[in-house]
Amino acid sequence: MDDIIFGKNSVTEALISGKREINKILISKNIHTDNKIEKIKELAKERGIVFQFVAKEKFAEYAEFNHQGVIAQVSPIKYTDFDEFLELPHENSSIVILDGIEDSHNLGAIIRTCVCAGVSAIIIPSRRNVQVNSIVEKTSAGAINHIPVIKVNSLMNAVQKLKENNWWVIAADASAKDNYYNVNYTDMNFAIIMGAEHAGVSKSLLKASDFIVKIPMENNFNSLNVSNALSAIIFETVRQKLTKGQTRK
Repeated sequence: MDDIIFGKNSVTEALISGKREINKILISKNIHTDNKIEKIKELAKERGIVFQFVAKEKFAEYAEFNHQGVIAQVSPIKYTDFDEFLELPHENSSIVILDGIEDSHNLGAIIRTCVCAGVSAIIIPSRRNVQVNSIVEKTSAGAINHIPVIKVNSLMNAVQKLKENNWWVIAADASAKDNYYNVNYTDMNFAIIMGAEHAGVSKSLLKASDFIVKIPMENNFNSLNVSNALSAIIFETVRQKLTKGQTRK
């Protein structure tokens, strides 16, 4: 079960204080909408937090709590501010951007891979993407505590801001013409965009990317999930950096 805050007053206070990272607020369709519910909706909108009206069956797993029809799912981590991250010095650094990842286990595996590969940060959208929860934390085997995770309202705005700050943007897409190992990842800051298996990277993000790459397959059976695909690409970037370092010596 995710970490939660429950009850109208507790959720309201969490929203006002801003001391907890709230991933999503669930509101039962079966409760009467009163001033407290309206206040929660208003505060959530102000802070860009997703709230969702759900059937009472969704609250069955929270039956032991006096939730009053309101549950806030909170993150076990503190998300990193994007602008503050960009202000830090970066040299041949890498970022992974996730567009529409829905499975918590995939996100946990991705985080673990990113830490092993020395990725500087992970960017996720506040909507239509799984947020960091207890399952993600467990699947990452503690790696979540060793990498900044940035949550943004708009991936497109984030990509544009990266490009304005001299980052190169590379999107992975199965229909791309270029193979991922044909890009020179050395001597530049770059961000790799990975999409969900069923949808891939959105067309708008593909259009905004500087490079679009694919992983060549021996046959038409595309069996790699997003965490496996990212591993192939990100460790190619590591190989290139290490090879160049050895050449310099």
